[in-house]
Amino acid sequence: MTGLSVSAGLGRTSALAVQCARRLAAHAAEHPGAFPAEPFDAGFFHSLGLVGAFGSPWATAEELWAVNRAALWVFAVDLQIDHVATARDEVAALVEECLAVADGEAPRSPLARMLATLRDDLGSDPRWRGQLERMLTAMRKEWDWRESRATPSLEEYLANADSCGSSFVNLSHWLYTGDAWTLGNLGLVREASDEVQRYLRLLNDLATYDREARWGDANALTFGAGRTEVTRRMARHARTAAELIAPIREASPRTALYLERQIGFNTGFYGVSDYWGEL
Repeated sequence: MTGLSVSAGLGRTSALAVQCARRLAAHAAEHPGAFPAEPFDAGFFHSLGLVGAFGSPWATAEELWAVNRAALWVFAVDLQIDHVATARDEVAALVEECLAVADGEAPRSPLARMLATLRDDLGSDPRWRGQLERMLTAMRKEWDWRESRATPSLEEYLANADSCGSSFVNLSHWLYTGDAWTLGNLGLVREASDEVQRYLRLLNDLATYDREARWGDANALTFGAGRTEVTRRMARHARTAAELIAPIREASPRTALYLERQIGFNTGFYGVSDYWGEL
C-alpha cells in the first residue's frame, strides 16, 4: 500500500499543479500586454503550477493563489525591465509606479493592476512593500550593470539576489496563508528564505547560462565566477539554509518543508528544464 499511497499523493499534487496552471494562464490572458506568447508559452504556466503545488502539496489551489500570482508577476516585471525597457527612465518609471501602487495608489499599467490585486489580498502589509522595493531596486541595479558592462564580484552579485524575486514570492505566500507562528516570526523565516534565495540564484545561473548568455541577462558566470566556485558557494548556502530551517521545523513544520522544497524541487527541475519559453 505504500507505493499506492505515494502514487496517490503524487497524483493529487500533479492535479493541483494543473489547476494552478490553468488559473494562472487565465489570469495572464486578462493582461495580454504583459505576457507575450514568447516567452510565456504553455510550458511556462505549467512550470509555475508545478513549483507552487510541489512546494505546498497539502494546499488547495485557492491557498496557492497568492504565491502563484506573485511568481507570475515577478516573471512579467523581470521581462519588462530586462528586455522591454530601452532606457533607465523607463525602468525608473515602472519601479516608481509599482511602489506607488504598493502604497495604495491606483494602478495605470497592466503590471501595476496585477500588483494592486495582490496588494489588496495581502492587506497592504508594510513588510511586503519593503520586500517589493528590495526586489525592484535589485532588478534596476542589474539593468545598470548590463548597460555599464560592469562585472560585480560574486559577493556583490549575491548581495543583490533579491532580483530573482524568490523572497518576495515566499513572503507573499506566508502573508496570504501562513500559520500564526510563521506570521509572528517572519524575521527568522525571512532570514532562511533569503539564504534559500541565494542558493536558487546560483542554481539558476548554472542551469540557464546558455540561455541567459543569449538574452544578455545577469549571471554569475558571465560576471567571471567559475563553475567550481559557484558550486562551492551553492553548497555553503544550502548548509546555512538547513541550519536556519531546523529551528523553524519545530514550530511550523510546513513552513520548514516549504523552504526545503524550494531547494529540492528547483534542483531537480533545473536539471531537466527551464521556466522560460523561447524569447
